[in-house]
Amino acid sequence: MEVTIKLNGQPLSVDVSMEVYEYLDRADHKAENLAHEQRRHWDGREFDEYIVATEGTGIYSETPEEYLCRSETLDELFFVLDGCTETQRRRFLLYALEGLSYSEIGLVCGCSKVSVYESIEAVRKKFIAFFKKHPNE
Repeated sequence: MEVTIKLNGQPLSVDVSMEVYEYLDRADHKAENLAHEQRRHWDGREFDEYIVATEGTGIYSETPEEYLCRSETLDELFFVLDGCTETQRRRFLLYALEGLSYSEIGLVCGCSKVSVYESIEAVRKKFIAFFKKHPNE
């Protein structure tokens, strides 16, 4: 079995027996697991719900540019949805945000799957038309 190891930072290929290969493979897995454990418990504390609740949010915050882009995109989406009927808007949001199927939306709204499909398709076409007219916004 051929194994590549680093000797003084240089890769070196060496032929080893199957037993040595398996031993090196297990050692690699153990080293990888240890590295994962150390990253998970970077400050020496054990993982618990308190740490997740109080410190699990991370340090990322939205940049002003990201906020502006998100805000403009939401404005565009709301503009298109404002041009839809209430029924179309409700069915589309149930489909897009809640993840309901056409059948489930039909049961909620008291209509057929075909009606749900047509409503969602009408909204989708309005979005496509809007973004064709405003490709770089």
